[in-house]
Amino acid sequence: MKKKKLSMPVKTMIGLAFGVAAGLALQNHAELAKAYIGPFGTLFLNCIKMIVVPMVFSSIIVGVCGIGDAKKIGRIGGKTMLYFLCTTACAATLGVLASNILDIGKGFEIAGDVAEVTIPENPGIINTLINIIPANPIQSLANGEMLQIIAFAIIIGGGIMMIGEKGKPIYRAFDSLAEAMYAITGVIMKFTPIAVFALIAPIVAENGLKVLLPLISVVLAVYGVCVLHALIVYSTSVKIFSGIGPREFFRKSAEAIVFAFTSASSSATLPYSMKSAEDLGVSEPVRSFVLPLGSTINMDGTAIYQGICALFIANVYGIELTLVQQITIVLTCTFASVGAAGIPGSAMVMLSMVLQSVGIPLEGIGLVAGIDRITDMAPTATNITGDIACSVVVGASEKESE
Repeated sequence: MKKKKLSMPVKTMIGLAFGVAAGLALQNHAELAKAYIGPFGTLFLNCIKMIVVPMVFSSIIVGVCGIGDAKKIGRIGGKTMLYFLCTTACAATLGVLASNILDIGKGFEIAGDVAEVTIPENPGIINTLINIIPANPIQSLANGEMLQIIAFAIIIGGGIMMIGEKGKPIYRAFDSLAEAMYAITGVIMKFTPIAVFALIAPIVAENGLKVLLPLISVVLAVYGVCVLHALIVYSTSVKIFSGIGPREFFRKSAEAIVFAFTSASSSATLPYSMKSAEDLGVSEPVRSFVLPLGSTINMDGTAIYQGICALFIANVYGIELTLVQQITIVLTCTFASVGAAGIPGSAMVMLSMVLQSVGIPLEGIGLVAGIDRITDMAPTATNITGDIACSVVVGASEKESE
């Protein structure tokens, strides 16, 4: 009888389990884990990041041209933005509600000085909007500035549509580039279990369990609310619009979710999201448009993290937040999270905006800075799940399925 091969999600979960076990075994030798195991994970991420920019750029151009109608592009873009804003508001609300119910941070004592955290300067909403259109698109491509890359790709795709037959040769060139990137991705993805092992082992070895115990309530709250949000909001929306059940949705999204969890990078997980959306029947034009956009602006998990951390810090400092202040946190989380880049640690600058909105001391960020890498993993997995769910919902609403 022919032996049944293990699926990639199962292999990935095995790699994750072995990584956690290796990290716990190397708790007293974290430097060894960093020096000899970590580089394999870094190499894998570099391979993924190498293909992200050309893949995003070419796939969005192909997606725009595949949609073929400027009105339809606007409609799909509008639906995508509406879905992201609604789910992010739900996520932030769940985070704030969980913090109130669980009294996160009450009774917590600050041991020693709070760690100093350098917060990058916030460019502001106006500058962010202005900078979406790149003055030098080549520089944006070189620097991997995703919002500018997406905007430039949409403009190029629109231009190709406008010139009709004359644009077909350049369309075919970008289509070939996108297919080449997908093929390279397929090869790289075969090494996912090893990469997951190499990414998680140094993190567990460095942080261990003892370091997390004082802040375990924050970690558990973030993880719990992220799971709850995915089960309630994403499952329900996918079921209502497409008829796909939760079991099928999460099964076909599993590989992307696991990789997002270990890498803590929405951008690096994009190839996996594309494959999951394809398996769920989302058409190429829709997934090529929605998923790159989602990897940049959809940050539901980040909004959960910000809401929980804001109330945690407020409770530690003995600040009683009014209902209006908590609503302000929800609104700020919703709009601030849209600007978070899809890279590890980006939630810190967004958290500073949330704290400032209700007058919570920025020094409190130092309380959660030590667990940022751990708490960033579940939100990233949530963000990716939301991207895939959005592509399914938008594709079903447009009756775009394969």
